[in-house]
Amino acid sequence: MSDMTYEVADYVATITFTRPERMNTISSAMLNELTSTLVRANEDRDVRVVVLTGTGRAFCAGLDLNEASSGTGIGGKDRRAPETIDLRNTPPTVLFAMDKPVICALNGSAAGYGMDLALGCDIRIMADNAKLAAAFVKRGVVPESGGTWFLPRMLGWAKAAEIIFTGRTLSAAECLAEGLTNKVVPADEVASAARAMALEIAANAPLAVRASKRLMRMGLEETFETHVQHVYLQLLPLFASDDFSEGVKSFLEKRPAVFAGR
Repeated sequence: MSDMTYEVADYVATITFTRPERMNTISSAMLNELTSTLVRANEDRDVRVVVLTGTGRAFCAGLDLNEASSGTGIGGKDRRAPETIDLRNTPPTVLFAMDKPVICALNGSAAGYGMDLALGCDIRIMADNAKLAAAFVKRGVVPESGGTWFLPRMLGWAKAAEIIFTGRTLSAAECLAEGLTNKVVPADEVASAARAMALEIAANAPLAVRASKRLMRMGLEETFETHVQHVYLQLLPLFASDDFSEGVKSFLEKRPAVFAGR
């Protein structure tokens, strides 16, 4: 039985964790399913934006520690270091490599792995009663799925160090003040707020949106000179696209553009 759903409507794919009785903690089986579902959304021509959310009072309370303590799943009895490490097909890596925008609709709190998963999304919308809990060091581990990469870039070294080293929990208001979330809304408005933003993005030229995200990701590691070269090379095929023609035509005709994604 699946612990998540996948739905597509109006060019928006919604991936929902459906394990509220376990606060949407991630089992080993869910890791594989989430990977394949993210890949599916990224390859689906009918999807322009992805919304990742949960059911119940939590978005995701981290990895399933009950599964681990029983001797199965992540962190189970066999704690030997693997002979090889291949993280190419794990959710954080796949999420980071996605060209389509991903909005995290934090219906509730995110802890540990759930916090890293939220940080890996492009945009975050939080319920006013939600929290981000960087509880890794309190459990004897590190932010294993991107937190040590994302937080220093989002907050600067000193603030990231404070949060990670103390294992601090941040309220929605604190997340908004620190720039870790784009918007805080009442809990019953999270889904509608995330969908409204997703539809706003989906109405734009999808080739240009995906290229913009790809260039932003590349720019994290490039010099300015290298980056502007990549921007120019990306512009050339966009100039030749039907969407560019439609964008110019709709502007001159003073009407909303209708983009086909080609």
